[in-house]
Amino acid sequence: MALYSAAAAVLEGLERGQGGVKSLVYNSGFPHVRQLYALVSETLRYAPVLEKLLDGAALLQAEKKLQPHLAKVLVYDLLFGKGLKCGGRWKVLARRHRARLEAELARLKVRHKVSRNEDLLAPAQADSAAASQVPRYIRVNTLKTCVDDVIDFFKRQGYSYLGKAASVEELKALSGKKFLLDLHLPELLVFPPQTDLHDNLLYTSGHIILQDKASCLPAFLLDPAAGSHVIDACAAPGNKTSHLAAILRNKGQIFAFDVDPKRVATTNTLLARAGVTGCQLAQQDFLTVDPTDPKYSRVTHILLDPSCSGSGMVTRGPGEEVAPSAERLQALAGFQRRVLSHALNFPALQRLVYSTCSVHREENEDVVQAVLQEWGSAFRLVNALPCWPCRGLDAFPGAESCLRASPAETLTQGFFVAVLERGGEGADAPSSLPVAAEENPQPREETEPGAAPKKRRRKKQRVK
Repeated sequence: MALYSAAAAVLEGLERGQGGVKSLVYNSGFPHVRQLYALVSETLRYAPVLEKLLDGAALLQAEKKLQPHLAKVLVYDLLFGKGLKCGGRWKVLARRHRARLEAELARLKVRHKVSRNEDLLAPAQADSAAASQVPRYIRVNTLKTCVDDVIDFFKRQGYSYLGKAASVEELKALSGKKFLLDLHLPELLVFPPQTDLHDNLLYTSGHIILQDKASCLPAFLLDPAAGSHVIDACAAPGNKTSHLAAILRNKGQIFAFDVDPKRVATTNTLLARAGVTGCQLAQQDFLTVDPTDPKYSRVTHILLDPSCSGSGMVTRGPGEEVAPSAERLQALAGFQRRVLSHALNFPALQRLVYSTCSVHREENEDVVQAVLQEWGSAFRLVNALPCWPCRGLDAFPGAESCLRASPAETLTQGFFVAVLERGGEGADAPSSLPVAAEENPQPREETEPGAAPKKRRRKKQRVK
């Protein structure tokens, strides 16, 4: 299914109440879900403006066969997006009316006494626009290439490499065809916001992964040695799994789980494109995995990124949780405590990373505190990445060892990360604290498209 037709179908599904943006995008069958999600979200954000433009230019009256949802998608990408880089006959149709649409947009700006497109948005939409200025991060997939070769490739495509960033302010200043090496993660390149690399050869061949910086932190901080046995407990759509494989250099074993069959299929496609081997991907609820099963007896590292409210994601559409109810947060936190405590039962476990894309204390510091209390001295918090500017909320002694991320302070999606390590000999066994559990929480998508090992790997396949 073509991108614009798929986006129009999602918009129609939203209007009919068939689901939220995420569920409709993931169930669409379109292969590039991130690209589709971004287009749908931005079209929704500009919907009031697009409706005025369509009325003023009389586009639907001129093109009787053009459906309203498809018209909105086409006009958004023509005037505010990437300029209709695909679309076939629909691209030809929209471009035929470009002059009228641009004239109507100019008249709209004059009437509202503004000069920028973003100024046409309502205040809440403008806040979202500011949040969408998070840079485009790409993680170099060291299973297939190396940082130097990727930098050379982009330089040959006309991009200007500015070296390693020294501050977040340098990332904010990026514009045009300029890019930097991230200041924290050694295999993460940073491009200006809205840079579209979905059609780039490096992306389609799996040499780079489009992944938000905050989403790269869990695998980077877990940092398993090559040859380790690792569990990715809630793996879909697979960006973190592929990151773990790169850190392991495809040496060792990854056990990856997700309960949703369509998300498992998406994950399998991404892992194959990234060149991941040594990964057993299973459609299974992690809570049903038996820690005493001999096949997991050598698991020393676990990455746990469970279902959450998704409140840290900077783009949302109708049907997405912006401010979940207290009851919803309580149910999610109960499930998260249950799954985190379950993960700590693996007998050889030495290090675990717990992460969410939520900004709520109930899903973050409170979950970690409850489980640490449950397990006594068996596990302790590690002071993760001390140079990171945003720390955990002051919810309990030691919570500052956790990390938080946000669009305003770290130029990333909203995120939370805690690193737990096993305590010394004679550590206490867990006590039996009751937890409320949500039996079937809705899976949430990871924030779009890190870094891999701390040392640069040898060059593998040179990018030509």
